[in-house]
Amino acid sequence: MSKNGVGGTSRTVTRADLAEAVYQRVGLSRTESAELVEMVLGEMADALGRGDVVKLSSFGSFVVRSKGERIGRNPKTGIEVPITPRRVMVFKPSNILKSRVNGQTISVDDADD
Repeated sequence: MSKNGVGGTSRTVTRADLAEAVYQRVGLSRTESAELVEMVLGEMADALGRGDVVKLSSFGSFVVRSKGERIGRNPKTGIEVPITPRRVMVFKPSNILKSRVNGQTISVDDADD
């Protein structure tokens, strides 16, 4: 596992990496593993596109929030510019994931998602 953050090295985990992990751990073929990863990510994307919350126990929640129109300012010129309404996605990690990222162990029974 690599470190991430200031002064550390980081690695990007790709769809192919996830499919390979499924292949190694579950025993599906590589093709089936890749299809499974695509199906899961597709379901998540579809749910978020509808505005649903995607909650993965012991991992976190993906939430779509609506932001209203507001006035922004160009930092170079100082000119005020309207920012149109939009939807943004927010990820809220579970306490278990936060602990794991910080190198601590926590049992599922001790955590409150």
